[in-house]
Amino acid sequence: MSTDNQAAGNRMTGAEIVLKALKDNGVEHIFGYPGGAVLPIYDEIFQQDDIKHILVRHEQGAGHAAEGYARSTGKVGVMLVTSGPGATNAVTPLQDALMDSIPLVCLTGQVPTPLIGSDAFQECDTVGITRPCTKHNWLVKDVNQLAAIIHEAFRIAQSGRPGPVVIDIPKDVQFATGTYTPPADYPVQKSYQPKIQGDINQIHAAIELMANARRPVIYSGGGVVNSGPEASKLLRELVELTDFPITSTLMGLGAYPASGKNWLKMLGMHGSYEANMAMHDCDVMVCIGARFDDRITGRLNAFSPNSKKIHIDIDPSSINKNVRVDIGIRGDVGHVLEDMVRLWRALPKKPEKNRLADWWSDITRWRARNSFAYTKNSDVIMPQYALERLFAHTKDRDTYITTEVGQHQMWAAQFFGFEQPNRWMTSGGLGTMGYGLPAALGVQIAHPGSLVIDIAGDASIQMCIQEMSTAIQYDAPIKIFIMNNQYMGMVRQWQQLLHGNRLSHSYTEAMPDFVKLAEAYGAVGLRCDKPDELDDAIVEMIEVNKPVIFDCRVANLANCFPMIPSGKAHNEMLLPDEATDEAVANAIDAKGRQLV
Repeated sequence: MSTDNQAAGNRMTGAEIVLKALKDNGVEHIFGYPGGAVLPIYDEIFQQDDIKHILVRHEQGAGHAAEGYARSTGKVGVMLVTSGPGATNAVTPLQDALMDSIPLVCLTGQVPTPLIGSDAFQECDTVGITRPCTKHNWLVKDVNQLAAIIHEAFRIAQSGRPGPVVIDIPKDVQFATGTYTPPADYPVQKSYQPKIQGDINQIHAAIELMANARRPVIYSGGGVVNSGPEASKLLRELVELTDFPITSTLMGLGAYPASGKNWLKMLGMHGSYEANMAMHDCDVMVCIGARFDDRITGRLNAFSPNSKKIHIDIDPSSINKNVRVDIGIRGDVGHVLEDMVRLWRALPKKPEKNRLADWWSDITRWRARNSFAYTKNSDVIMPQYALERLFAHTKDRDTYITTEVGQHQMWAAQFFGFEQPNRWMTSGGLGTMGYGLPAALGVQIAHPGSLVIDIAGDASIQMCIQEMSTAIQYDAPIKIFIMNNQYMGMVRQWQQLLHGNRLSHSYTEAMPDFVKLAEAYGAVGLRCDKPDELDDAIVEMIEVNKPVIFDCRVANLANCFPMIPSGKAHNEMLLPDEATDEAVANAIDAKGRQLV
């Protein structure tokens, strides 16, 4: 083909460029909702079959579905929304993705270029609004730059610390004709070049510190999962070589197997006693791909007071941001872990593993505390029991778990044992109620043959319940397992413990009939309120090849423990058998009745 003919073949409308660029970046699914400012793009979607569009019922659902898709696959999630309210409805999932480092490309429509700034119908300053909640964003004013911007958007979203980006495309740019630039031909912006390899001298220093540790702990986070499967393998190898105990943040679950002998379970506000005590008493802490957020550290001036701290993170702004560290290593955790494993193996004298004997003895004693224990009840389903049984029936299946936000989220993290990364999708940093259902939808679209379960609360599930309609439309047999306690459980728990049991608006008096609601959508509705019937009901939920809403009626007033109260240190945890005897005895519910 001649150069002129090739150039002619690359001439297309802005809307055509969008679809061509998405295809060339490996996109197979888009989650979106149409509107006037993106109709040219939707017209092109109609005329092709390479990319499947999933029609959600709310733009927030599109974003969370794209997050679930991205988190479970390691690919970039893509959402498409219109201008004005379409873009503003995308802000919550964009911020959620930013805080949890999820790669998203959000395409937004915009009013025609001449109308920008005129308060035109469905106009908003999308770039201004989304600047604080994205890694980068663009307003495309020249159709000839559109393809290069889309290619660059995908690179930025998934490289370095992953995150969301926004491309705002005016309607006249979608109609205009320009030249398509293939991914191989676009100039990579030199201003954004994430540092992948860690400083080898710093890594040497870290290895020396680790080799001399007597009370070490590895604190891993979502960065290990984001780095890819190889990073998780290397983390496991490092733990095996060093025999260090390992704990994880909420976002890092699955990077190290829950069945591993060195596993301390999750740490933090609702983490295990052994994990939090180890973090408090350690002498060397190796933080890998985590960011020392407040739910992990508790009171900063009492956080791990006698330890030397090593922090590995690809985001330089995270190092020394919340906690001062002794060795900061900037780089992709997969590459840094590879160097650490190599250097540990090359140590001229291997550290004696028996130097950790006293430390493991302490950990064994802390483990014996069984901080996730609860009192079983033959008359009412305890929420912990519900999740134990759900895990028992799903652990040997090809299962993906999403959650909403609240007590059920923490119980799920406590009672589900994840053996692999990318199987656990939850809103960590932003704590977004309504995340779990659309996230489950995105996971199911990505993994159509897998079992996908959203562990939900009766309050959270109602925030994006309309996405059940999407699940029905696309034959996505997601299972919504509602832990129904009639309360905003975590809000009620904090009000009971920290606000004199003044339960202000945390009791839900007008609950829907979830079984009838499921049936209204065309899904299957199940309900269970007896412990001895729970196993059979869970099996029925799993075996139904349709979307299911399971209304699991659990004890109304169960609290989620352990719990580190705000402003307390790791060794000041409230434990389940000593935390609230007096508080519960004196508790008064929302209607003024004495609680039992």
